[in-house]
Amino acid sequence: MQYMQYREMTIEDYEQMIELWQKIPGLVLSQADSREGVAEFLVRNPGLSFVCESSEKIAGTMMCGHDGRRGFMYHVAVDPMYRHQQIGKQLVRLGLAGLREAGIEKCHIFVLADNETGNRFWSSQGWQKRNDFFTYSKNT
Repeated sequence: MQYMQYREMTIEDYEQMIELWQKIPGLVLSQADSREGVAEFLVRNPGLSFVCESSEKIAGTMMCGHDGRRGFMYHVAVDPMYRHQQIGKQLVRLGLAGLREAGIEKCHIFVLADNETGNRFWSSQGWQKRNDFFTYSKNT
């Protein structure tokens, strides 16, 4: 097993993160994932988003933030080469701990219905799939 370092995400990680996200099936990128969008997200949510590094290469990411009531995680992703080493679990733990410190008691993540790997991961971690509401979206 390789040595993994977990640290707060910075905008300097952006190029490696985008490279990772683009190779993860089921992870959808949008205009909000531009360098500027990610930078703004990190400024609004300090100390809540993390990366995992192995030999200065990003092996995993987790973006986390809140609206004052609920937390949200985005782009929890682990490079397939580094899977089954508890990286995703540790990234999620870090985000949830930060939310608890901020007084946030509930967190959500959006997972596409056909993202089998993602759905399997979240279910295995004790997250509950919700079927009692719909998500609506609209571009502004």
